Amino acid sequence: MFKAVIFDLDGTLLDTLADLLTTLNSVLARHNYPTHSIDECRYLVGHGMRELVRKALPEDEGTVDIIDRLLPEFMEEYTLNWNINSRPYPGIAEMLDSLKKRGIKTAILSNKADQFTLLCAEELLGNWKFDVVMGQRNGIPSKPDPTSALSVAAELEATPSEILYVGDSGIDMQTATRAGFYPLGVLWGFRPESELLELGAKSLAAHPDDIITLIEK
Repeated sequence: MFKAVIFDLDGTLLDTLADLLTTLNSVLARHNYPTHSIDECRYLVGHGMRELVRKALPEDEGTVDIIDRLLPEFMEEYTLNWNINSRPYPGIAEMLDSLKKRGIKTAILSNKADQFTLLCAEELLGNWKFDVVMGQRNGIPSKPDPTSALSVAAELEATPSEILYVGDSGIDMQTATRAGFYPLGVLWGFRPESELLELGAKSLAAHPDDIITLIEK
């Protein structure tokens, strides 16, 4: 049924929340802004790093000038600690091995800045060769706009109906729906089941093995 699988990165393949939160809170505290808990951070991430900074600021402080000042600090600090605690979720390695054995193409599509998406793929998921790895790039709309998703599909030489899209957020489910992919929501990530179902998930995975089960149907 599926020729290729496109994965979101943060909250889907990798648990990156602690490193993102540490960096974010360090920058916020330096400028005397309120910091956030890890549960709050779950709802801040997903739209890209610029939006992460904007959403983390008090509502009346999220101006273009302030974001422009804090974002480079966030990016610089994240460069130093992006991989302190970040790791693949349990079962991800075995699931990726199974996909490769079946000859199914794989890709990563993230709203994380492209430079960090590539780093994560190379250093934390380097045992697997992804056919395409794409993070947020200048000039290309971020998810849930389907532009980047359809670009990845073209590189995979797969039609939308042949693609399983796996993600942990409503953003991912909207992206898959708008691109014509099959949206599969994972329950081990950053967002709740209710969000996934409300925004378009056709199936849910409680464990990475469920991805293989769906492919074999």
